[in-house]
Amino acid sequence: MSKVEVHYGATTDVGRVRQVNEDSYLASPPVFVVADGMGGHSGGDVASRIVIEEFAALVDSQHDARAGAAAVAELLERAQSRINQYGIEKRLSGADKWYAGTTAVVGLLVDDDGAPKWLLANLGDSRIYRFSEGTLEQVSVDHSVVQELVDAGTITTDEMATHPERHVVTRALGGPDDTEADYFLLPLMAVERLLLCSDGINGMIDDATIAGILGEVEDPRDAADRLVAAAVEAGGRDNATAVVVDVVGLLTDDAFDSAPLRVSLEHKLGALP
Repeated sequence: MSKVEVHYGATTDVGRVRQVNEDSYLASPPVFVVADGMGGHSGGDVASRIVIEEFAALVDSQHDARAGAAAVAELLERAQSRINQYGIEKRLSGADKWYAGTTAVVGLLVDDDGAPKWLLANLGDSRIYRFSEGTLEQVSVDHSVVQELVDAGTITTDEMATHPERHVVTRALGGPDDTEADYFLLPLMAVERLLLCSDGINGMIDDATIAGILGEVEDPRDAADRLVAAAVEAGGRDNATAVVVDVVGLLTDDAFDSAPLRVSLEHKLGALP
C-alpha cells in the first residue's frame, strides 16, 4: 500500500461541569481513537486510558482490511480484559460500588486489494462523521437507548438530545453487556475529512454547527480546537474531545526518481462513489 499522507488535529477539554476529564484520544498515523470513559475519577479516566494504551500498538503499523479488523477486535478484547481486571482489584480493596467503562471509536488506515481505505469501528455512543463536499454524514450508529428508540419509531432524532436516557449506552467496554464493535470500510475519496468525537461534542452542538466548523476551518488542528470550544461555549456539560483527520495525498516511489512523489487522490483513486 502507498503511504497515506494525513494532516490531523486533536483537542480535549474537561468542560464546565465535570471535575475530571474521562476522555482519552490517540492521534498517530495510521490509527486514530477517541474513548469516552464512564465511572468517575479512577474509573472512567482509567478505562479510556487503557483503550489508548492498547491501540498504541497500531502506531506505524500496516494492515490489510481483514487483518486490521482482526487487530482492532483483539485490542478491544484486551482492553476489556484489563478494565475488568482493574475492576476486580478495586472491588477487592473495598470499593463495592466502583465501576469503570468506556466507549471507543477507531479510524485505521488499511490496504484493501492495493487501495488504501479507512477501516472504522465504533462501540458505544461516541461518533464517527465523514465530511465531504460540504456535507456531514454520521458513519457510526450509536449504541444507546435513545438510538434504539429512534429505530423503533418511538422518538424522533430531534428528541434524542433532551431525552432523560440520552446518556445510557447499550454497548461499552468494562461491563457485562455486548462489547462487539460495528465496522465500516470506506474509500479514502469518500472521506474528505474524518471526525471522531465523544458525545460531549455532538451532545452540545448540532450537526449543522459541526458541519459549519468543518467546512470553514481549513487546518484540522484549528478545526478540532473550534469544535471543542463551541461545545464548551454551548454549556460544556460533558468532557469534549475531537480528532479531525484530512487525507492530503499519497506518497509513492517514482521509478525515475527515488524521492517520494505526491499523487493526487483523484488521480490515484478515482471520483467519489
